[in-house]
Amino acid sequence: MPNTLAGQRGTLLLLTSVELLVFLDTSVVNLAMPSIGSALSLSVATLVWVSSAYQVTFGGFQLGAGRTTDRLGMRLTFRTGLALFTAASLLAGLTHSGAALIAARALQGVGAAILIPAELALITAVFTEPEAYRRAFGVWSAMGAVGAAGGVAVGGVIVSALGWQWVFLVNVPIGVIGLLASSRLLPRDGIDLRAVRRGELDLPGMVTGTGCLLLVVYVATKAAEGSLGLRHWLLAGLAVLLGAAFAAVERRTPTPVLPFRLFRTRDITGSALANFLVGAAHVPVFVFLSLYFQEVHHYSAVRSGLAVLPIALVGIPVARLLIPRALKAVGPRRVLVAGMALLAVALLLLSRIPARADYAADFLPAAMVFAVALPACFVGATMPAMRAAAPGETGVVSGVVNTAQRLGAGLGVAVLAANADGGAVTGYHHAFLGAAVFAGLGLLVAAFLLDASAPEPAPASPAA
Repeated sequence: MPNTLAGQRGTLLLLTSVELLVFLDTSVVNLAMPSIGSALSLSVATLVWVSSAYQVTFGGFQLGAGRTTDRLGMRLTFRTGLALFTAASLLAGLTHSGAALIAARALQGVGAAILIPAELALITAVFTEPEAYRRAFGVWSAMGAVGAAGGVAVGGVIVSALGWQWVFLVNVPIGVIGLLASSRLLPRDGIDLRAVRRGELDLPGMVTGTGCLLLVVYVATKAAEGSLGLRHWLLAGLAVLLGAAFAAVERRTPTPVLPFRLFRTRDITGSALANFLVGAAHVPVFVFLSLYFQEVHHYSAVRSGLAVLPIALVGIPVARLLIPRALKAVGPRRVLVAGMALLAVALLLLSRIPARADYAADFLPAAMVFAVALPACFVGATMPAMRAAAPGETGVVSGVVNTAQRLGAGLGVAVLAANADGGAVTGYHHAFLGAAVFAGLGLLVAAFLLDASAPEPAPASPAA
């Protein structure tokens, strides 16, 4: 890997572009759903799984992928995940079958789940000088914010201009370029794969842990759709049994997928809880804002996506310019405290938005506060855990905090959807108020659970 400034910038561009691609895919498909349903003759119940299949596998496979990153190497895992994500995107764009499309979306989710822990581990390994580390996390948070806020708007433009297939096919050239660039830019792992024993991968732990998470995310997704039945409650019970089996396996194996001793470190436990609450607080907001603009103000789907685009546009300079300076001045814990406080304020403002709201006067002020809060929450909730991780455990720690955020997102939508009743404005008010409660709990976690005395990461030699 080049040690020059240009080389580091290229590496950061590669890693954060992939981050953007993965998180755009969680929402970019939403505006393509009517076109997909019409083209492939899918029922509404089947069509939902074009989105849900990605969410379930993305949330379910990250923990095992994180430990695999530590065992097999960051570079190999990153490139494997990117190759799988790119190939699955190609299959999704070329398919003429609903079942094949859903299967391709599930494979996309697996690729994304492999990518994200490796990406965060690489950022931690490559950017070892404190100033570069803060700058890298600032850019990383910008991509997360843009992915969260910009997916719906981007999806509408792509579908209108090129057709629904290009929602997936646009990933292919970006993925191919990323694979070619990664061979030159990413540090070599220095791991002899022949020396890695199968027992070190803890396959029983991966099977039980991943199975438990897949079922939890699946049931949470169905709950968000308001369609829980007896079968889903039985699956929830199976998830509990698999979780118990996972805990038993992890206590006995010498190389567990998830070493429980990690949770003795305040910053790792605090980051996991904070990420859970960040997911629960912010992901439902984009769902409910889209519904609010469409059902209350009768915006088109494209217009409702463009309505939230200012959050992404403001979030980029905030994350690029303000967040690194704030990290240097006060550290990630206080950045998270400020981010959670601002997030709560923005959500409280949204909880008072009137039925006949003026976009500039009633929505934009809350959106601007939200845009400042979101990258601060992303960085503040993630950096303490990555800073506290031992060199051989950055992958599993990344998997823990990202899995926590995905679980929080699914459960947050499920809990808050019960309050957003059929387009009634008061229902949306209750949903935004509930999200503000999650943000308030995150503020308490940041203030009292994260370690205020944790030092900056010490400079180290760049990876070879």
